[in-house]
Amino acid sequence: MTCERLPRVRGVTNVAVWVLVLLALACGSVRAAGVGPGPSAGRARAPEPPPGAASAADPGPVPAVGGAWPVGARPWVVRGWEPPASEYGAGHRGVDLAAPPGSPVRAVAPGRVSFAGRVAGRGVVSVELSRTGDPPLRTTYEPVRPAVKKGARVTTGTLLGTLDPTAPSHCPTTCLHWGLLRADTYLNPLALLPPWLLGGAPSRLLPLTAEHL
Repeated sequence: MTCERLPRVRGVTNVAVWVLVLLALACGSVRAAGVGPGPSAGRARAPEPPPGAASAADPGPVPAVGGAWPVGARPWVVRGWEPPASEYGAGHRGVDLAAPPGSPVRAVAPGRVSFAGRVAGRGVVSVELSRTGDPPLRTTYEPVRPAVKKGARVTTGTLLGTLDPTAPSHCPTTCLHWGLLRADTYLNPLALLPPWLLGGAPSRLLPLTAEHL
């Protein structure tokens, strides 16, 4: 006989009645105290994220895996990265690097070409960087006349294309817009470069206007 089901007995003696009453009171005390398996017992725990995984809320640190600038040896940073305060807020989601028209645009780190084509009339190349977590970091280069195709493997310095001088530009001269994302979160692409590449890179920031966004 358990606390879950007490027998109903007819014609019992007074002693038996008192035994049943005491047993019922004891069972009530046990339930009130919460002894025994609770309602959450047996539930499966949420799986732990794999090592190196990054969430949308916390994209994680940017490893300095870059080994070269995308244009030139040490280009002018016309405008730096200015993270927006909100998803749709004003800001500058990348950096602008000055370069002459037709300049070769190269991969800053090893990876795989995830996109090579046109977006809103501008040539764009995207490269998923190797060994940068899950989801991987992704660099973008525009406006570019692509010299690679989707799925191609690249190494540091691989030619991705040339800077397109005919595409509309928000810079006073031709420039490469270089971006970095993890999933849908924009990050500072300059963080990919180690200090020996960054050292003393000249910059000349432009006034903030709507066309710079």
